[in-house]
Amino acid sequence: MHPRLKTNNFDLLRFLFAGTVVLVHAHVLSGHPDLRMLSALLSSEVAVRGFFVVSGILVFMSHENSSSLLSYANKRLRRIYPAYFVAVMLGAVFLVPLSSVAPGEYFSLEWVKYVLANLAFMNFVHPTLPGVFSDNIFREINGALWTLKIEVMFYAVIPLIVFACRRVGRLWILAGIYAASALYTSILTGLAESTGSQSYFILARQLPGQLTYFVAGALIYYYLDVFEKHLLKFLVPAVCVLIAHKFYPLPVLEPLALATVVAFFGFFLYAGNFGKHGDFSYGIYILHFPILQILIHMGFFERSPYFALAVACVLVLGAALLMWNFVEKRFLLRSSHYITSERDAAKP
Repeated sequence: MHPRLKTNNFDLLRFLFAGTVVLVHAHVLSGHPDLRMLSALLSSEVAVRGFFVVSGILVFMSHENSSSLLSYANKRLRRIYPAYFVAVMLGAVFLVPLSSVAPGEYFSLEWVKYVLANLAFMNFVHPTLPGVFSDNIFREINGALWTLKIEVMFYAVIPLIVFACRRVGRLWILAGIYAASALYTSILTGLAESTGSQSYFILARQLPGQLTYFVAGALIYYYLDVFEKHLLKFLVPAVCVLIAHKFYPLPVLEPLALATVVAFFGFFLYAGNFGKHGDFSYGIYILHFPILQILIHMGFFERSPYFALAVACVLVLGAALLMWNFVEKRFLLRSSHYITSERDAAKP
């Protein structure tokens, strides 16, 4: 294993990406004009894509370091599903006091549909609960969960990608998938712009389109030696592409450019073992949306947006800490990076 794969900043980066999503959603969900600067300065879209790049690096590494397909699946299931299950059920059960309908009507067939759809990573099928957040700008209980479906589908196709890489050639397969994914996104985005249909835009955001970010991360992982040796030759053009992309879309180059910048901050300028404290990014991501929605429903943002934002940040971080210590960490294997990091940090 390359030494930089053992000492990196990806735990810190994911924490920052999750925090970015929280701040942007605070403005988007509340619609308060005083918080407009959050959406102007930050991008939840870039943060989510950064998550995908990091997943491309780390999950391919997880697969390559697994003794079997069953071992790989076990690690992925333990890491993602327990906290996801708790997040879905917390909202489903404990939001009944905020509903405008009686408990008997709340716990109805619609409630069952919500639970089943969301537990199956299909929150787009049934994103709302009876009478909950009906006066909010958005009625979704947890609109951030759409990316988890993409993550899980990505986990499922990794063994197939790796198998093809070993049979045909790693660079050919990864480059081919990247090109096909970029073409898919370009076609559907073009159709969305020409027809005005949101359906094409939504489809463009799904897994085939997002594969460019995962695969770009995989390329960094497999060719880390080359990346390190020619760092400036990759980094300078990448920064130029990202700057140009702000003014003129470069959808084919942008995923690789973003992956290059993410990898630079992930592998270089080491900021210490952030993972020894645990991984709160996942809890922050899957819990922040309903917390914000509750505060908006209760009028916090309308009365004092900055105070509400501060309260939201404290609640989200607190909830993530509880999720990590009482749910996520308990399902990890003893060989997990987070368990070993915590154990090493405790040594005198």
